[in-house]
Amino acid sequence: MFRSLTLTLSLALAGAVALPALPALAQNGPLRIEITDGVVEAMPIAIPSFFGDPEIARKVRDVVAADLTGTGLFKEIPADGLAAAPGSFAESIAYEDWRAVNAQALVTAEVTGSGDNISVKFRLYDVFAGRPQGDGMQFDARASDWRRAAHKIADQIYTRLTGEQPYFDSRVAFVQETGPKNARIKRVGVMDYDGANILWMTDSSSLVLAPQFSGDGRQLVYTSFDSGFPQVRVMDVATVTSRAVTQGADSMAFSPRFSRDGRWIAYSLENGGNTDIWLMDAATGAQRQLTDAPSIETSPSFSPDGRQIVFESDRSGAPQLYVMGIEGGEPTRISFGDGRYGSPAWSPKGDLIAFTKQLGERFHIATMRTDGSGEKNLTESFLDESPTWAPNGRVVMFTRVTPGGNGQPRLHSVDITGRNMRPLKLDFAASDPSWGPVMP
Repeated sequence: MFRSLTLTLSLALAGAVALPALPALAQNGPLRIEITDGVVEAMPIAIPSFFGDPEIARKVRDVVAADLTGTGLFKEIPADGLAAAPGSFAESIAYEDWRAVNAQALVTAEVTGSGDNISVKFRLYDVFAGRPQGDGMQFDARASDWRRAAHKIADQIYTRLTGEQPYFDSRVAFVQETGPKNARIKRVGVMDYDGANILWMTDSSSLVLAPQFSGDGRQLVYTSFDSGFPQVRVMDVATVTSRAVTQGADSMAFSPRFSRDGRWIAYSLENGGNTDIWLMDAATGAQRQLTDAPSIETSPSFSPDGRQIVFESDRSGAPQLYVMGIEGGEPTRISFGDGRYGSPAWSPKGDLIAFTKQLGERFHIATMRTDGSGEKNLTESFLDESPTWAPNGRVVMFTRVTPGGNGQPRLHSVDITGRNMRPLKLDFAASDPSWGPVMP
């Protein structure tokens, strides 16, 4: 269903360009945007029309521009403010012309097609240094995968200019919601991170909740009510086939999540009126109980190394966050602020935990360090919930529900500074996002 792109480092591309002598104002280090918790000034970037097939070149250019400007870190110079573009992809860059329009970075690219395949090559230039920023690169792909080629280019530019890991060429699993609040119809879908290329993984015949990607993006684990009671199912994304991995007739299993290496599935099991965290070997199905308390323990999330689990528990009288090893034992409470804490998600970088916080009548998506220090609210609304991390640990996607009898859930994203929040462009209600890895 998903095809790999051929990625070729084209050192010859860089060598084919006649490099001008470095100007006097050339900088010593590479062009780099500084991302801090202070004020970030968006970097002016020029992305003139790409060369090659006009229609596909325009679409690829537009996706690259949308990816970069969507981060809030880049400001695209409008078309009527650009300098005269070179006459061809191979032509040398007149850096002084681009400095005159205050471009700090310049992207040129060429998109060519042959049958069902396309080839996209690009270069990134440090305008003020007057030199290429890294080698030119070429991506070969099926024509139907042109958006993936565009995301790969944007990922390369983002990484070279920020020093951060990429995340544009990734997918998000989610739940589509239709119908009135008291009779919701839900189905699981998978889409590009920006809402394009939606594929439906389940139909609407039974209620489904909270899909979660495996670390390699090849499987989903989710809660299904197709047996009449909530149980955990695992789906192969490529074949869209699923199997139940819990089947207790007198218990309810829900809120599952994979460890990054895919070896384990942690989930909540309600039995006899009590809910605890359980751990399942994904290969053998062997299960063991990790918590044993009269309180409600739910929403487990693994640390990136798979050795710890953060979860939500009301054992203190109100929902708070706790961390324990995967062998179980006495957990350590890490949240102590006012309000109710829930739905924790451990960052793929391992440094932060995102969670939902209810304080009074308002909900927040917030983050804290893994020891509970440095708590920081990123959002505030009538109802924000279900955070999930981008693969690079810089952006969080979540569900925002609008108030009122006709209120609907919508997906939004926010960066970890809390300054750049954006709604996802979907024309339907959606919830429960799970951000998968960058695709190979």
